[in-house]
Amino acid sequence: MFRLAACGRHWHSAAALSAACAGGWLDRRRPGAAGGGGGAASWAEAEPERPQRPERSSGGSASRAVGAQAYAGLAPAKGMNHGPLRIFTGNAHPELACKIAAEMGVPLSNATVGRFKCGEVNVVINESVRDCDVFVIQPTDGGAGPQENFMELLIMLDAVRRGAANRVTAVMPVYGYARQNSKEQSRTPITARLAADLLSVAGADRVLTVELHASQIQGFASYPIDNMYALPLLAEEIQKCLEGRNLGPDDLVVVSPDVGGAKRASAFAKKLCAPLAIFSRQRRRSNESAEVDLVGEVKGKTCVVIDDIADSCETICVAARKLKAQGASAVIGAVVHGVFSEPAVDNILKSDMEFVIVTDTIPLGDKALRCPKLRVVSVAPLLASAIERIHSSESLSALFEQLPKDAPR
Repeated sequence: MFRLAACGRHWHSAAALSAACAGGWLDRRRPGAAGGGGGAASWAEAEPERPQRPERSSGGSASRAVGAQAYAGLAPAKGMNHGPLRIFTGNAHPELACKIAAEMGVPLSNATVGRFKCGEVNVVINESVRDCDVFVIQPTDGGAGPQENFMELLIMLDAVRRGAANRVTAVMPVYGYARQNSKEQSRTPITARLAADLLSVAGADRVLTVELHASQIQGFASYPIDNMYALPLLAEEIQKCLEGRNLGPDDLVVVSPDVGGAKRASAFAKKLCAPLAIFSRQRRRSNESAEVDLVGEVKGKTCVVIDDIADSCETICVAARKLKAQGASAVIGAVVHGVFSEPAVDNILKSDMEFVIVTDTIPLGDKALRCPKLRVVSVAPLLASAIERIHSSESLSALFEQLPKDAPR
């Protein structure tokens, strides 16, 4: 037995169905058909034109919302490709998170990040993040220490992901565990790769950081790692210093304290239009300590020693002493991430450096008060601009070569 739902009649045999077709009964029920020759095209002509449904992208629920707008004939709103913006922070550096939120003109979202009595991290997201574009700001260094901060970040990422966020970005002003990025000897870990894997498992779709210790870390992850550069901020501060002393680029030399930082120092020297000098450490005999050789001319020059991480500050302090011995007129330190483990502050105070420029990627606490030689430059405008561009699906390349518009000048 044949059943045609479109016309609501029953046809008890193939012959009856053929006769009905030949008699034109079905064609009379089909608008626009002529003598049975209309076929499927006649149905298409009779039906009102329907808009094409947009293809789904990998954007999840927010992409479906944007697709629904397009399906209804509406253009998707700019900056809403991944849902409403939400910014959370842990306990590592809430001051920087507040500065970033203030630069963007948005409030910090509400979350409780505490501890159980046994010491385990307890995280509760106190507002809905469903279909939202979430950014979690948490450096690994500072505060309670890298282990506590990194675990807080992982648990916050997991909580946000389980809250059905559309996209989750870990904003790490300092990418922790990056120093061990290769096997330099047997039976050593590659913690930079381990950290990348842990972030992915916890729920991070993207990572935003400042001055990775090694660029190859970006290749450890299958998700994007956006590495922002703080060199323009440091270069701007150095230029202010030169202008105050009536000095020009010819009076300046950029110095790398070791061969590993030569690429960074070269980029910094290019921004300042200044020559480059490099310290080279080599052990001439196995039973002798390594000697430090300086490649470059620094006599009578103002030298800027640039490094990405300053822990105990022994490296840049030794470099400053060597530079003064070579006839440098002044030595200035420039550091991106100031870990400043003890006795870093005492080393800086006793060193030949006039002052040290450092960013606030790591909370300095009372170290800035204890050490008058420290000059702090905030990365909040840089990270705020980066978050805005990521949220609105704009390119970040413009921030690599110039200061953000709201950065202090």
